[in-house]
Amino acid sequence: MSDAENNQPSGYVPPKIWCWDADNGGGWSGINRPISGATEEKDLPVGDHPLQLYSLGTPNGVKVTIMLEELLALGHVGAEYDAWLINIGKGDQFTSGFVAANPNSKIPALMDYSSDPATRVFESGSILFYLAEKFGELFPSEHYRRTATMNWLMWQMGSAPFVGGGFGHFYAYAPFKMEYPIDRYAMETKRQLHVLETHFADREYLAGDTYTIADIAVWPWYGAIMNNAYEAAEFLSVNEYKNIRRWVNLIGDRPAVKRGSMVNSTRGPLDSQLHERHSAENFLHNTQDQVESRGGKRK
Repeated sequence: MSDAENNQPSGYVPPKIWCWDADNGGGWSGINRPISGATEEKDLPVGDHPLQLYSLGTPNGVKVTIMLEELLALGHVGAEYDAWLINIGKGDQFTSGFVAANPNSKIPALMDYSSDPATRVFESGSILFYLAEKFGELFPSEHYRRTATMNWLMWQMGSAPFVGGGFGHFYAYAPFKMEYPIDRYAMETKRQLHVLETHFADREYLAGDTYTIADIAVWPWYGAIMNNAYEAAEFLSVNEYKNIRRWVNLIGDRPAVKRGSMVNSTRGPLDSQLHERHSAENFLHNTQDQVESRGGKRK
């Protein structure tokens, strides 16, 4: 199906002016579009806590639920939160309520009703930074450590699109396989993994010897790659990265990380999925296996 010379479908020539073909978007064609804004008038639900999270258990969503669970583990009762599932496959991100929370229509979005007016926070890195400042945790006070933390937080925000939107899209989701983009983004993904592998040769965490929001940001993306995201672990030879493996396991063994990884998750074993989270008791009674056994009812 491909032209060996230009790695495009045989006979394809880009038009002078691009036009959207809604049926030519691969695995995410149903939700991607070239315009912003709401397609449906619908308010977001609001629970009992000041912090209201609207998200999905993707790497970007998991960053925030891990952060909130870590804050709760540190004793910050003000970090109690309601987490509502935003099903991006069904277009929940295009409702008027979600667009008001995040005009970019991407998860996660956080509303903090402890302020007047309420504070809206979007972009996962911004949410991590906001919560770190709000509660004074997981963000070092020393200038050089804070800078190191921000360096790696920004590195993740700038690098992960090459992994998800680049490698993951062309390797796993595109409607046909093309050698050039797969090779291009596999090379970049492995380059990023080598950056981490080299960095962890003499450091326990990203910012040195302290666990920070940088680790929380990077782990869901690169930990997923190490654990066979896109079913590409063999293709990317992730077994080569021993230092990353140590760090991935170190972070993954944290109880708050395990809990945060369950929130808003819709993949994997049903007993590891907590579609909505409104209190710590939900982990005991409302995992999806229990909800389904009760005919869809939550306690």
